[in-house]
Amino acid sequence: MSKNKNTPAPDAQILERLYDVLVSRKGADPEKSYTAKMYAKGVTKIAQKVGEEGVETALAAVAESRESLLEESADLLYMLLLLWAAKDVTPAEVFAVLDHRFGTPGVRDKDKNG
Repeated sequence: MSKNKNTPAPDAQILERLYDVLVSRKGADPEKSYTAKMYAKGVTKIAQKVGEEGVETALAAVAESRESLLEESADLLYMLLLLWAAKDVTPAEVFAVLDHRFGTPGVRDKDKNG
């Protein structure tokens, strides 16, 4: 839910907007931008952070509050988008893969098997 009553609630487009910001921070001063600092540390460090945030999200889901799960999920999405940006992978490319998989027997089978 949006903090401002006059602003519409964010939707999935926030991912593309965040991605654009992350791309714009390539080459920024690492002293002034956390994102630029992560780029300077390299893809291996960014990938490590994706893993850390994934574990924290999973732990929040089973052992913490709903609010913690929301916060950790946001952290995970940020790091995943940063990793995509560092590897020049766009959200549209990932969305296309998801779209291609949607409704295929393998995806349905995975849903049934949990």
